[in-house]
Amino acid sequence: MELEGKLWKNRKRWLAEIPALGVATESPTRKAALESIQNAVKQLVGFYFPTEIDEQIAIDVRYYPKGVIGITMTDNKLLLALSLRRQREQSGLTIREAAFRLGSRSPNAYAQYERGKIRISLDKFERLLQAANPNRKSYLRIT
Repeated sequence: MELEGKLWKNRKRWLAEIPALGVATESPTRKAALESIQNAVKQLVGFYFPTEIDEQIAIDVRYYPKGVIGITMTDNKLLLALSLRRQREQSGLTIREAAFRLGSRSPNAYAQYERGKIRISLDKFERLLQAANPNRKSYLRIT
């Protein structure tokens, strides 16, 4: 499973973006752009999950034709949790509001998904994303 992003050249700089995580970078070369987006995601994971990040969690960025990139992590629960949290924050919703949109009266139940405590099926992930950010587009790739 990967989160999809894009890589393109804008004049003399390479731009990389992972919309599901709300992260983008700019670098002088394509190789540097891929490394930069990888480091940016690692920093996000470290910020949101400081006790979870260690040397055992690997983040990988793959480059595909037509400027498509995919990002994977050895811990899919954390990657999906990070995506949910970032999408909810982008939409400006609180945890309580996202839980309500999901049809739940318990914000704690929804928060468990954002903390990476519960393994999420792909169907559930789509429903959670819809609750977190109704204006988003799905950026999930199954490889």
